[in-house]
Amino acid sequence: MFSIINILQFLCLIPILGGTIFSILTVLTIQYFLKNSKSDIIDSFTPPLTVLKPVRGLEKNLKHNLCTIATQDYPNYQVIYSVQDPEDLAFPILKEIQEKFGSSRISIVVSTLEVGANGKINNLLGAIKEARHDIIVISDSDTNLRPDYLKKIVAPLDNPEVGCVCTLFKVTKGDSWFEKMELLSINADFIPSVIFAEVTGASNACLGPSIAIKQSTLKEIGGLDSLADYLVEDYEIGRRVWTSGKKMILLPYIIDTVVSLKNVRDWWTHQVYWDQNTYLAKPIPFIATILIRSIPFALLFALIRGDIIGLYNLIGVIIIRLITAGITSWKMEDIEGIKSLYLLPFRDILGLAFWILSFSQRTVVWRGVKFKVTSHGKMVVCHDLKIGENN
Repeated sequence: MFSIINILQFLCLIPILGGTIFSILTVLTIQYFLKNSKSDIIDSFTPPLTVLKPVRGLEKNLKHNLCTIATQDYPNYQVIYSVQDPEDLAFPILKEIQEKFGSSRISIVVSTLEVGANGKINNLLGAIKEARHDIIVISDSDTNLRPDYLKKIVAPLDNPEVGCVCTLFKVTKGDSWFEKMELLSINADFIPSVIFAEVTGASNACLGPSIAIKQSTLKEIGGLDSLADYLVEDYEIGRRVWTSGKKMILLPYIIDTVVSLKNVRDWWTHQVYWDQNTYLAKPIPFIATILIRSIPFALLFALIRGDIIGLYNLIGVIIIRLITAGITSWKMEDIEGIKSLYLLPFRDILGLAFWILSFSQRTVVWRGVKFKVTSHGKMVVCHDLKIGENN
């Protein structure tokens, strides 16, 4: 007869083994996927395009990040910076950039449209009305872009079968320990999982920081305004594109996003919010991640056994996780991630807590208004008011 202790030990071994194998496989899939990242994607396709940059508030390195889209090695493009509040603290920076690069390239839109609960979509709706070109690139304000970015992201749209293009991203500028933890969550956990799913065909991805799509395609899938109540609007764009029969392309090209968290509370709520988004977008794959969380279950296994075998197992699991994460970070040119690896075991343990909390919370807060998130990923206004905000 198996005792409860024996059963618990056996159950712990499943994610220990699963997570260890998965860590090794991510090294292989990342190597396979990124092997063409430095190759020359066809640069001859350079149609005129419009870049939409929704901006809200002052973020770390904001001016530098916003300038990187204005200095692209691309022949004909329009940049639209958009804010929803005329008193937004970022507005003077936008004016300064416009004066530097000229109004023929840089446009600024101030729009107070509130079509739905999603603030980013509301902001984009004001900007897209001023777009001069059919091809649009939606680029978050915290992205730091290399001069070849536009040429790379627009190239796949030369194929009429392609409906939408997005790029990989990695987090940079993690100054505090909690910003480093955020960096590891994305660079050492989320992105390797995305690449693994892409290579194996386990699931599709549409990553919001960097998207290229034609306005004609957007209209075919319902338009931006139809996304205004979705919490995870980027995934919904991708889902509509690939269910329409067109291809959704994830480029082997990595952009940088700058992490900007004020305090531990911001980091904690954002981690829960991120896992909540992932669960709503892909519930089954997200639930299945319990099977690859090796470190927290190796710790539990060691505590249950209370002997040298449990301790050796924990040490071995941590070593494998650190080595494989270090290799994937190196392949992604993530030097900050390599320097922050000492925090990875703690991040993985807390990651299990965030995973659990994502099932218990079904509300998000935007500009002081609390929204209930439905099973379809839409946000509905709650009657009670809560002060705070999830970004």
